[in-house]
Amino acid sequence: MGNVVKIAIRNLLRYTRRSLLTVSLIAFGVVFVLVFVAMTGSFKEAIVGSITDSYLGHLQVHRRGYVASIESLPLNLNLEPAQLAAIQEALGSLPDVAGASERIKFNAMFSTFVETTGLRVTAVYPDREFAVSPKLPARIVQGDRTPAALARGKILVPELLARGMGIKVGDTVVVVATNKDGSVNGKTVVVSGILESATGPGGRDGYIHFEEAMEILRMQGRETTELAIRLRDFGQIERVGAALRERLEGRDAGRAALEIHTWAQLSPFATIATLIDMMALFMKVMLIAIVLISVLNVMIMAVYERVREIGTIAAIGTLPSRILALFLVEGVVLGAAGAAAGVLGGSAIILALNIWKVSIAFGGARQVFVLGPRIDPYEVVLASVLVIVVSVVASVQPAVRASRMEPIDALRHV
Repeated sequence: MGNVVKIAIRNLLRYTRRSLLTVSLIAFGVVFVLVFVAMTGSFKEAIVGSITDSYLGHLQVHRRGYVASIESLPLNLNLEPAQLAAIQEALGSLPDVAGASERIKFNAMFSTFVETTGLRVTAVYPDREFAVSPKLPARIVQGDRTPAALARGKILVPELLARGMGIKVGDTVVVVATNKDGSVNGKTVVVSGILESATGPGGRDGYIHFEEAMEILRMQGRETTELAIRLRDFGQIERVGAALRERLEGRDAGRAALEIHTWAQLSPFATIATLIDMMALFMKVMLIAIVLISVLNVMIMAVYERVREIGTIAAIGTLPSRILALFLVEGVVLGAAGAAAGVLGGSAIILALNIWKVSIAFGGARQVFVLGPRIDPYEVVLASVLVIVVSVVASVQPAVRASRMEPIDALRHV
Protein backbone atom coordinates (compact mmCIF):
# COMPACT_ATOMS: atom_id res chain seq x y z
CA MET A 1 0.00 0.00 0.00
CA GLY A 2 2.92 2.29 0.71
CA ASN A 3 4.13 1.99 -2.89
CA VAL A 4 0.65 2.81 -4.18
CA VAL A 5 0.59 6.02 -2.11
CA LYS A 6 4.05 7.01 -3.38
CA ILE A 7 3.08 6.40 -7.00
CA ALA A 8 -0.19 8.32 -6.51
CA ILE A 9 1.66 11.34 -5.09
CA ARG A 10 4.21 11.17 -7.90
CA ASN A 11 1.45 11.09 -10.51
CA LEU A 12 -0.22 14.15 -8.95
CA LEU A 13 3.09 16.02 -8.92
CA ARG A 14 3.55 15.30 -12.63
CA TYR A 15 0.61 17.65 -13.20
CA THR A 16 1.56 20.19 -10.56
CA ARG A 17 -0.50 23.12 -11.80
CA ARG A 18 -3.70 21.11 -12.15
CA SER A 19 -3.21 19.44 -8.78
CA LEU A 20 -2.52 22.75 -7.06
CA LEU A 21 -5.58 24.36 -8.62
CA THR A 22 -7.75 21.47 -7.46
CA VAL A 23 -6.32 21.53 -3.94
CA SER A 24 -6.77 25.32 -3.84
CA LEU A 25 -10.39 25.06 -4.90
CA ILE A 26 -11.12 22.41 -2.28
CA ALA A 27 -9.27 24.46 0.36
CA PHE A 28 -11.28 27.55 -0.57
CA GLY A 29 -14.51 25.62 -0.06
CA VAL A 30 -13.35 24.33 3.34
CA VAL A 31 -12.22 27.82 4.42
CA PHE A 32 -15.53 29.35 3.36
CA VAL A 33 -17.56 26.73 5.23
CA LEU A 34 -15.50 26.93 8.42
CA VAL A 35 -15.51 30.74 8.54
CA PHE A 36 -19.21 30.90 7.69
CA VAL A 37 -20.12 28.37 10.38
CA ALA A 38 -17.92 30.17 12.93
CA MET A 39 -19.34 33.62 12.17
CA THR A 40 -23.00 32.58 12.01
CA GLY A 41 -22.58 30.47 15.13
CA SER A 42 -21.05 33.42 16.98
CA PHE A 43 -23.84 35.74 15.79
CA LYS A 44 -26.53 33.29 16.87
CA GLU A 45 -24.84 32.74 20.21
CA ALA A 46 -24.57 36.50 20.84
CA ILE A 47 -28.22 37.22 20.01
CA VAL A 48 -29.57 34.20 21.90
CA GLY A 49 -27.38 35.18 24.86
CA SER A 50 -28.75 38.72 24.74
CA ILE A 51 -32.35 37.52 24.61
CA THR A 52 -32.04 34.94 27.38
CA ASP A 53 -29.74 37.02 29.61
CA SER A 54 -31.63 40.31 29.17
CA TYR A 55 -35.20 39.34 29.92
CA LEU A 56 -36.36 35.87 28.88
CA GLY A 57 -34.30 33.38 30.90
CA HIS A 58 -33.52 29.86 29.72
CA LEU A 59 -36.81 28.28 30.80
CA GLN A 60 -40.17 29.60 31.96
CA VAL A 61 -42.99 27.97 33.89
CA HIS A 62 -46.59 29.12 33.39
CA ARG A 63 -50.03 27.99 34.30
CA ARG A 64 -51.66 25.90 31.61
CA GLY A 65 -53.15 28.08 28.84
CA TYR A 66 -51.29 31.26 29.73
CA VAL A 67 -48.89 31.31 26.78
CA ALA A 68 -51.77 30.78 24.34
CA SER A 69 -53.24 34.12 25.50
CA ILE A 70 -50.01 35.83 26.49
CA GLU A 71 -50.67 39.00 24.43
CA SER A 72 -53.47 40.02 26.81
CA LEU A 73 -51.43 39.19 29.94
CA PRO A 74 -54.41 37.56 31.69
CA LEU A 75 -54.32 37.85 35.47
CA ASN A 76 -56.80 35.00 35.96
CA LEU A 77 -54.12 32.54 34.78
CA ASN A 78 -51.52 33.44 37.37
CA LEU A 79 -49.74 30.67 39.26
CA GLU A 80 -51.28 30.05 42.67
CA PRO A 81 -49.15 29.80 45.85
CA ALA A 82 -49.50 25.99 45.97
CA GLN A 83 -48.36 25.67 42.35
CA LEU A 84 -45.42 28.01 42.98
CA ALA A 85 -44.39 25.91 45.98
CA ALA A 86 -44.49 22.73 43.84
CA ILE A 87 -42.34 24.40 41.19
CA GLN A 88 -39.76 25.58 43.71
CA GLU A 89 -39.63 22.11 45.24
CA ALA A 90 -38.97 20.60 41.79
CA LEU A 91 -36.28 23.20 41.06
CA GLY A 92 -34.58 22.44 44.36
CA SER A 93 -34.02 18.85 43.23
CA LEU A 94 -32.23 19.90 40.01
CA PRO A 95 -28.57 20.89 40.54
CA ASP A 96 -28.41 22.37 37.00
CA VAL A 97 -30.68 25.26 38.04
CA ALA A 98 -28.66 28.38 38.87
CA GLY A 99 -31.57 30.63 39.83
CA ALA A 100 -35.25 31.44 39.41
CA SER A 101 -37.20 34.69 39.43
CA GLU A 102 -40.94 35.10 40.07
CA ARG A 103 -42.65 37.68 37.88
CA ILE A 104 -46.03 39.35 37.74
CA LYS A 105 -46.94 40.73 34.32
CA PHE A 106 -49.90 42.99 33.66
CA ASN A 107 -51.15 45.79 31.44
CA ALA A 108 -51.38 49.23 33.02
CA MET A 109 -52.01 52.88 32.29
CA PHE A 110 -48.93 55.01 32.72
CA SER A 111 -49.29 58.73 33.42
CA THR A 112 -47.01 61.72 33.96
CA PHE A 113 -50.03 63.77 35.22
CA VAL A 114 -49.96 65.48 31.81
CA GLU A 115 -49.96 62.56 29.37
CA THR A 116 -51.21 59.00 29.66
CA THR A 117 -50.38 55.89 27.66
CA GLY A 118 -50.36 52.10 27.92
CA LEU A 119 -47.54 50.17 29.58
CA ARG A 120 -46.69 46.49 30.03
CA VAL A 121 -45.38 46.05 33.55
CA THR A 122 -43.10 43.29 34.81
CA ALA A 123 -42.87 43.07 38.58
CA VAL A 124 -39.87 41.26 40.06
CA TYR A 125 -37.74 40.75 43.11
CA PRO A 126 -34.60 42.72 42.06
CA ASP A 127 -31.89 40.37 43.33
CA ARG A 128 -33.51 37.28 41.81
CA GLU A 129 -34.25 38.99 38.51
CA PHE A 130 -30.70 40.34 38.16
CA ALA A 131 -29.40 36.81 38.79
CA VAL A 132 -31.65 35.28 36.11
CA SER A 133 -31.18 38.20 33.66
CA PRO A 134 -27.54 39.29 34.18
CA LYS A 135 -27.62 41.62 31.16
CA LEU A 136 -30.62 43.57 32.42
CA PRO A 137 -28.40 46.24 34.09
CA ALA A 138 -26.67 46.86 30.72
CA ARG A 139 -30.05 47.84 29.25
CA ILE A 140 -30.41 50.72 31.72
CA VAL A 141 -29.12 53.63 29.63
CA GLN A 142 -29.78 56.24 32.32
CA GLY A 143 -30.06 55.96 36.09
CA ASP A 144 -29.23 53.33 38.70
CA ARG A 145 -27.95 49.99 37.37
CA THR A 146 -28.03 48.15 40.68
CA PRO A 147 -30.89 46.14 42.23
CA ALA A 148 -31.76 49.31 44.13
CA ALA A 149 -33.27 50.62 40.88
CA LEU A 150 -36.18 48.24 41.52
CA ALA A 151 -36.71 48.95 45.21
CA ARG A 152 -40.22 49.65 46.48
CA GLY A 153 -41.58 52.90 45.04
CA LYS A 154 -39.35 52.90 41.94
CA ILE A 155 -39.85 52.04 38.29
CA LEU A 156 -37.69 51.41 35.22
CA VAL A 157 -39.36 53.14 32.27
CA PRO A 158 -38.89 51.99 28.64
CA GLU A 159 -36.86 54.39 26.54
CA LEU A 160 -39.60 54.72 23.91
CA LEU A 161 -42.04 56.18 26.43
CA ALA A 162 -39.41 58.24 28.22
CA ARG A 163 -38.39 59.92 24.98
CA GLY A 164 -41.94 60.47 23.76
CA MET A 165 -43.28 61.81 27.05
CA GLY A 166 -40.19 63.74 28.11
CA ILE A 167 -39.62 61.63 31.24
CA LYS A 168 -36.35 61.97 33.14
CA VAL A 169 -34.78 60.01 35.99
CA GLY A 170 -36.23 61.24 39.26
CA ASP A 171 -39.67 62.15 37.85
CA THR A 172 -42.80 60.97 39.63
CA VAL A 173 -45.30 59.00 37.56
CA VAL A 174 -48.50 57.05 38.15
CA VAL A 175 -49.19 53.39 37.33
CA VAL A 176 -52.87 52.48 37.17
CA ALA A 177 -54.14 48.91 36.62
CA THR A 178 -57.29 46.82 36.80
CA ASN A 179 -57.09 43.65 38.84
CA LYS A 180 -58.74 40.34 37.92
CA ASP A 181 -61.88 41.29 39.86
CA GLY A 182 -62.34 44.46 37.79
CA SER A 183 -61.41 47.03 40.42
CA VAL A 184 -59.01 49.84 39.52
CA ASN A 185 -56.10 50.97 41.63
CA GLY A 186 -53.08 53.18 41.07
CA LYS A 187 -49.87 54.19 42.73
CA THR A 188 -47.24 56.88 42.30
CA VAL A 189 -43.66 55.74 41.76
CA VAL A 190 -40.35 57.45 41.02
CA VAL A 191 -38.46 56.84 37.78
CA SER A 192 -35.13 55.27 38.76
CA GLY A 193 -33.86 54.52 35.27
CA ILE A 194 -34.53 54.53 31.52
CA LEU A 195 -34.58 51.06 30.02
CA GLU A 196 -33.51 50.19 26.48
CA SER A 197 -35.37 47.45 24.63
CA ALA A 198 -33.45 44.20 24.32
CA THR A 199 -33.93 43.92 20.55
CA GLY A 200 -34.25 47.45 19.21
CA PRO A 201 -35.70 50.93 19.66
CA GLY A 202 -39.26 49.70 20.28
CA GLY A 203 -40.71 48.19 23.43
CA ARG A 204 -43.20 49.29 26.09
CA ASP A 205 -42.08 47.16 29.03
CA GLY A 206 -41.39 48.68 32.43
CA TYR A 207 -40.15 47.06 35.65
CA ILE A 208 -41.30 47.55 39.25
CA HIS A 209 -40.89 45.69 42.53
CA PHE A 210 -42.91 42.48 42.98
CA GLU A 211 -44.67 43.67 46.14
CA GLU A 212 -45.54 46.97 44.43
CA ALA A 213 -47.51 45.01 41.83
CA MET A 214 -49.25 42.97 44.55
CA GLU A 215 -50.39 46.23 46.11
CA ILE A 216 -51.53 47.81 42.82
CA LEU A 217 -53.43 44.65 41.83
CA ARG A 218 -54.73 44.13 45.39
CA MET A 219 -53.60 40.51 45.49
CA GLN A 220 -54.61 38.61 48.59
CA GLY A 221 -51.91 35.97 48.17
CA ARG A 222 -48.57 35.66 46.44
CA GLU A 223 -49.74 35.02 42.89
CA THR A 224 -47.14 34.80 40.10
CA THR A 225 -47.52 35.14 36.36
CA GLU A 226 -44.42 33.17 35.49
CA LEU A 227 -41.22 31.78 36.90
CA ALA A 228 -38.12 32.48 34.81
CA ILE A 229 -35.27 29.99 35.25
CA ARG A 230 -31.56 30.28 34.53
CA LEU A 231 -29.38 27.18 34.15
CA ARG A 232 -25.71 26.73 34.86
CA ASP A 233 -25.19 25.23 31.40
CA PHE A 234 -27.15 26.57 28.42
CA GLY A 235 -26.69 23.26 26.63
CA GLN A 236 -28.80 21.45 29.25
CA ILE A 237 -32.02 23.35 28.46
CA GLU A 238 -33.81 20.47 26.74
CA ARG A 239 -32.79 17.92 29.37
CA VAL A 240 -33.79 20.10 32.34
CA GLY A 241 -36.98 21.13 30.57
CA ALA A 242 -37.91 17.47 30.10
CA ALA A 243 -37.13 16.75 33.77
CA LEU A 244 -39.38 19.61 34.90
CA ARG A 245 -42.20 18.50 32.60
CA GLU A 246 -41.99 15.01 34.09
CA ARG A 247 -42.27 16.43 37.61
CA LEU A 248 -44.82 19.20 37.08
CA GLU A 249 -47.07 18.56 34.09
CA GLY A 250 -50.11 16.29 34.10
CA ARG A 251 -51.04 16.53 37.77
CA ASP A 252 -54.73 17.49 37.54
CA ALA A 253 -56.62 14.32 36.59
CA GLY A 254 -54.35 13.72 33.65
CA ARG A 255 -54.46 17.34 32.47
CA ALA A 256 -51.39 19.56 32.57
CA ALA A 257 -51.86 22.22 35.26
CA LEU A 258 -48.48 23.73 34.43
CA GLU A 259 -46.49 24.24 31.24
CA ILE A 260 -42.72 24.48 30.85
CA HIS A 261 -41.36 26.37 27.85
CA THR A 262 -37.81 26.87 26.62
CA TRP A 263 -36.60 30.23 25.35
CA ALA A 264 -36.95 28.94 21.77
CA GLN A 265 -40.66 28.30 22.29
CA LEU A 266 -41.19 31.85 23.53
CA SER A 267 -38.97 33.95 21.26
CA PRO A 268 -39.50 34.67 17.54
CA PHE A 269 -35.72 34.74 17.11
CA ALA A 270 -35.75 30.95 17.39
CA THR A 271 -37.01 30.90 13.78
CA ILE A 272 -34.04 33.03 12.69
CA ALA A 273 -31.71 30.69 14.58
CA THR A 274 -33.19 27.76 12.67
CA LEU A 275 -32.68 29.60 9.37
CA ILE A 276 -29.04 30.22 10.32
CA ASP A 277 -28.58 26.49 10.90
CA MET A 278 -30.22 25.76 7.54
CA MET A 279 -27.85 28.20 5.82
CA ALA A 280 -24.90 26.46 7.43
CA LEU A 281 -26.21 23.13 6.11
CA PHE A 282 -26.60 24.67 2.64
CA MET A 283 -22.97 25.83 2.76
CA LYS A 284 -21.88 22.27 3.52
CA VAL A 285 -23.86 21.03 0.53
CA MET A 286 -22.08 23.64 -1.58
CA LEU A 287 -18.76 22.32 -0.27
CA ILE A 288 -19.73 18.80 -1.35
CA ALA A 289 -20.56 20.09 -4.84
CA ILE A 290 -17.25 21.96 -5.13
CA VAL A 291 -15.19 18.94 -4.07
CA LEU A 292 -17.19 16.50 -6.19
CA ILE A 293 -16.86 18.53 -9.38
CA SER A 294 -13.20 19.42 -8.80
CA VAL A 295 -11.97 15.92 -8.01
CA LEU A 296 -14.15 14.26 -10.65
CA ASN A 297 -12.79 16.59 -13.32
CA VAL A 298 -9.18 15.96 -12.32
CA MET A 299 -9.58 12.18 -12.14
CA ILE A 300 -11.38 11.96 -15.49
CA MET A 301 -8.58 13.98 -17.10
CA ALA A 302 -5.96 11.83 -15.35
CA VAL A 303 -7.50 8.63 -16.74
CA TYR A 304 -7.89 10.10 -20.23
CA GLU A 305 -4.29 11.36 -20.40
CA ARG A 306 -2.78 8.16 -19.00
CA VAL A 307 -4.61 5.51 -21.05
CA ARG A 308 -1.41 4.11 -22.57
CA GLU A 309 0.31 4.17 -19.20
CA ILE A 310 -2.61 2.22 -17.71
CA GLY A 311 -2.37 -0.27 -20.58
CA THR A 312 1.37 -0.71 -19.97
CA ILE A 313 1.08 -1.44 -16.24
CA ALA A 314 -1.86 -3.75 -16.93
CA ALA A 315 0.15 -5.58 -19.62
CA ILE A 316 3.01 -6.32 -17.21
CA GLY A 317 0.62 -8.02 -14.79
CA THR A 318 -0.69 -5.27 -12.50
CA LEU A 319 -4.01 -6.41 -11.07
CA PRO A 320 -7.16 -4.36 -11.84
CA SER A 321 -7.68 -3.91 -8.08
CA ARG A 322 -4.21 -2.34 -7.87
CA ILE A 323 -5.02 0.10 -10.67
CA LEU A 324 -8.33 0.90 -8.99
CA ALA A 325 -6.57 1.54 -5.68
CA LEU A 326 -4.01 3.79 -7.41
CA PHE A 327 -6.64 6.22 -8.70
CA LEU A 328 -8.68 6.09 -5.49
CA VAL A 329 -5.57 6.99 -3.48
CA GLU A 330 -4.95 9.94 -5.82
CA GLY A 331 -8.46 11.19 -5.02
CA VAL A 332 -7.89 10.70 -1.30
CA VAL A 333 -4.58 12.60 -1.46
CA LEU A 334 -6.23 15.51 -3.30
CA GLY A 335 -9.06 15.63 -0.76
CA ALA A 336 -6.77 15.31 2.26
CA ALA A 337 -4.39 18.01 0.97
CA GLY A 338 -7.32 20.35 0.26
CA ALA A 339 -8.90 19.66 3.64
CA ALA A 340 -5.60 20.26 5.48
CA ALA A 341 -4.96 23.52 3.62
CA GLY A 342 -8.56 24.60 4.21
CA VAL A 343 -8.45 23.88 7.93
CA LEU A 344 -5.20 25.81 8.31
CA GLY A 345 -6.50 28.73 6.25
CA GLY A 346 -9.88 28.77 8.01
CA SER A 347 -8.25 28.62 11.45
CA ALA A 348 -5.97 31.53 10.54
CA ILE A 349 -8.91 33.67 9.38
CA ILE A 350 -10.97 32.82 12.48
CA LEU A 351 -7.99 33.71 14.69
CA ALA A 352 -7.61 37.02 12.83
CA LEU A 353 -11.32 37.78 13.30
CA ASN A 354 -10.89 37.22 17.04
CA ILE A 355 -7.94 39.60 17.13
CA TRP A 356 -9.65 42.29 15.04
CA LYS A 357 -13.08 42.18 16.64
CA VAL A 358 -16.23 42.29 14.52
CA SER A 359 -19.00 44.33 16.18
CA ILE A 360 -22.67 44.59 15.21
CA ALA A 361 -25.77 46.30 16.61
CA PHE A 362 -28.80 44.06 16.18
CA GLY A 363 -32.23 45.56 15.59
CA GLY A 364 -31.10 49.16 16.11
CA ALA A 365 -30.25 48.60 19.77
CA ARG A 366 -27.45 50.60 21.32
CA GLN A 367 -26.01 47.42 22.73
CA VAL A 368 -23.12 46.33 20.52
CA PHE A 369 -22.46 42.64 20.10
CA VAL A 370 -18.78 41.79 19.74
CA LEU A 371 -18.55 38.55 17.82
CA GLY A 372 -15.99 35.99 18.91
CA PRO A 373 -16.08 33.41 16.12
CA ARG A 374 -14.82 30.00 17.10
CA ILE A 375 -15.08 26.67 15.40
CA ASP A 376 -16.15 23.49 17.12
CA PRO A 377 -13.58 20.69 16.65
CA TYR A 378 -16.55 18.58 15.56
CA GLU A 379 -17.11 20.94 12.60
CA VAL A 380 -13.44 20.71 11.62
CA VAL A 381 -13.49 16.91 11.71
CA LEU A 382 -16.82 16.82 9.88
CA ALA A 383 -15.61 19.12 7.10
CA SER A 384 -12.36 17.17 6.69
CA VAL A 385 -14.03 13.76 6.63
CA LEU A 386 -16.71 15.07 4.27
CA VAL A 387 -14.10 16.34 1.81
CA ILE A 388 -12.13 13.09 1.86
CA VAL A 389 -15.22 10.90 1.49
CA VAL A 390 -16.56 12.99 -1.39
CA SER A 391 -13.10 12.89 -3.02
CA VAL A 392 -13.19 9.08 -2.87
CA VAL A 393 -16.72 9.02 -4.28
CA ALA A 394 -15.70 11.34 -7.11
CA SER A 395 -12.72 9.07 -7.91
CA VAL A 396 -14.70 5.85 -8.07
CA GLN A 397 -16.08 6.14 -11.61
CA PRO A 398 -12.76 7.16 -13.27
CA ALA A 399 -10.88 4.56 -11.19
CA VAL A 400 -13.28 1.76 -12.16
CA ARG A 401 -13.01 2.80 -15.79
CA ALA A 402 -9.22 2.68 -15.62
CA SER A 403 -9.17 -0.73 -13.91
CA ARG A 404 -11.44 -2.26 -16.55
CA MET A 405 -9.39 -1.19 -19.58
CA GLU A 406 -8.15 -3.94 -21.83
CA PRO A 407 -4.33 -3.67 -22.11
CA ILE A 408 -4.31 -4.08 -25.95
CA ASP A 409 -6.98 -1.39 -26.45
CA ALA A 410 -5.22 0.93 -24.01
CA LEU A 411 -1.85 0.54 -25.73
CA ARG A 412 -3.42 1.41 -29.10
CA HIS A 413 -4.85 4.63 -27.68
CA VAL A 414 -3.41 7.80 -29.22
